[in-house]
Amino acid sequence: MTKLLSAIAALALLAQPVSIAAKEQEPVKIAGPANAKGVGAVAVGAFNVGFIFESIDRTAASGGLMGAFGGTTKAKSELVGVTPEMMQAITDAAYADFTAQLATAGYTVHPAGDLFTHGALAKTKSQAVPLDINIALEKGSKGKATYFKPTALPSLLMIPGDFMGSGMSSMGINMSAGQASMALTSYAKEAGVGVVDVVYLIDFSQQKRPGAFSFGGLQVNSALSVSADYSRMTLIAPSGKQSVITIKAPVAVEGEFVEKNDATSGTDKALQSGANVAGGVAAVMGFGGLRFGKTRTFEFTAKPDNYEEGAAKAASLASELLIGRFGALR
Repeated sequence: MTKLLSAIAALALLAQPVSIAAKEQEPVKIAGPANAKGVGAVAVGAFNVGFIFESIDRTAASGGLMGAFGGTTKAKSELVGVTPEMMQAITDAAYADFTAQLATAGYTVHPAGDLFTHGALAKTKSQAVPLDINIALEKGSKGKATYFKPTALPSLLMIPGDFMGSGMSSMGINMSAGQASMALTSYAKEAGVGVVDVVYLIDFSQQKRPGAFSFGGLQVNSALSVSADYSRMTLIAPSGKQSVITIKAPVAVEGEFVEKNDATSGTDKALQSGANVAGGVAAVMGFGGLRFGKTRTFEFTAKPDNYEEGAAKAASLASELLIGRFGALR
């Protein structure tokens, strides 16, 4: 397994404060806070880390890229160079860190075997591992993500709300998620133990932003983040009721994680430029502006050691945030 934290970076981590990249925004949203009260023993039923590999973002600008002639910017971003072994290593490290933080916070963490061998989960089937999902991102945007589970958990389970699917392909996953939720709830009631479900979505195309955690002494060219709205922790209490804490501001880590290249072909650029110029001429002649906009494809090539280090740190910061809030509710 690739080494996740170098000695230099580890020393830097100790010296750096935890920072949440937000614009005067509350970093989390809490639903059902009262349901977490008094829950001190838990079992982890799901811990899934998703990695965005492709995103298509559309931004309508009043002036467009041409200034006066309108248009919509469409950016397709692709990540390459991240292997399944890297994603598994990141997921395993994030899970080990999460359970260690739970114990440090005073929670009793029951062995995964107690949960997964219980009769309540006898008919609950694992999702495919890894699990590929077409996801709906912000308005007008979509992406493709691959989810991994920790090696320590025998099944990849999701519950409703863990992901936002795009298109018909996610219907079967949604049905399985409902069945998994019922099974985990049954276990929580029968065993008298809270069940924790965690999902993190790692975004690779975040640009450098103020307030993000930075590794000391490393060059910064981008940021990895645990995405807002798509990352959360759910506690199913022994009562069967849920408390959900959703991350609302990206938990970002800056570093030199990727190399960014404009992969748009010269032909596409020439066609788009010509169309926009034609639209501008038409507007000047009184025929109305034709809003062609521009489309760009960006390729992000991961730097393996740096990418693993940054993703693991982003997940650790997200766990610190969520466990701290749940501890306060207890």
